[in-house]
Amino acid sequence: MKAIVSHDVDHITVWEHFAKDLILPKFIVRSNIELLKGKIGPGEFAYRMGDFLSNKWQCIDDLIAFNKQQNIPSCFFMGVNNGLGLSYNISAAGHWIKRIRDNGCDIGVHGVAFDSFSLIMQEMDEFRKLSGKHSPGIRMHYVRRNNDTILNLEKAGYRFDTTEHSFRNPYRIGKMWEFPFQVMDGWVIEKGGRWQTQNLEQAKESTKALINKAFEEKLDYLGVDFHDRYFSKSFRTWMEWYVWLIGYLKENKISFTNFEDAILELESREQ
Repeated sequence: MKAIVSHDVDHITVWEHFAKDLILPKFIVRSNIELLKGKIGPGEFAYRMGDFLSNKWQCIDDLIAFNKQQNIPSCFFMGVNNGLGLSYNISAAGHWIKRIRDNGCDIGVHGVAFDSFSLIMQEMDEFRKLSGKHSPGIRMHYVRRNNDTILNLEKAGYRFDTTEHSFRNPYRIGKMWEFPFQVMDGWVIEKGGRWQTQNLEQAKESTKALINKAFEEKLDYLGVDFHDRYFSKSFRTWMEWYVWLIGYLKENKISFTNFEDAILELESREQ
C-alpha cells in the first residue's frame, strides 16, 4: 500500500471573510469552547488570536517545506470559486497556484460547483487559465456530490477526482479516475463535532484503526487529506498529528506517491 497525501486550501487571509460569511464569529466561538473544554491551552488560544493581527490563515509555505524535508509528494487543491466559507478571490488563488507549482508540488481544483455542469465547466476554465493545466484533478469542497457530480466532472475533462470517502481502490469513470480517500484531519480530530473533541493520543488511535482497515481491505492506495491551515502552532494537535502520521506511515513501510504516478501505475495494469 502507498500513501497519497493532499491538502485542501480553504482559507488564505482572515479578512477575506469579513462581511462575506459567518466564518469569523464561528471561529471565535469554536476557539473559546475548545479553550474552556481544555482541548487547547492559553498559548494556543493566543496564537489563534494573533492570526487576526497578521491576517494570515494559510500555512502553505511551511507545509511545502515540511513535505520536502520528509520527501513527501503532495497535491494542493485550490478554489477558483466562492461558497461555503471558501471566500478568497481569483487573484489570491492565482498567486498561490503559481507559488505551489514553482515549488514542485501538484495543484488541483477545490471545487465548489457540484450540481451544475455549466458551473463545473466555469471552474475548470478558470483553473486552466490560472495554472496552465489542461486536465487537473479535483476534490469537492466539503466533499459535496450528487448522483451527477462524478459524471459531470469526467465530462468536463478532469484527470481524476478524490471526493469519495470510502475504503475502495481507485476505479475508472470513463477517462477519469476516482481516488477514494480514507483519512481526513477534521474527521479524526473533531470526530463528528463542530470543534476539537479528541486529544492527540485519541486521534492517533483512531487513525491507526483507519490504516489497519485499509490494510484489511487490501487497498493499493491510502488517501490522506490534511488542510494546510492546521500546520500551525494555532492548531497544535492538528500539526502534531500530521507530523506523527507521516512518521507512522514511514515506520510501517508505507511509501508515498502522487496521483499522476498512481494513475500511470493503474493504467499500466490495464495493458
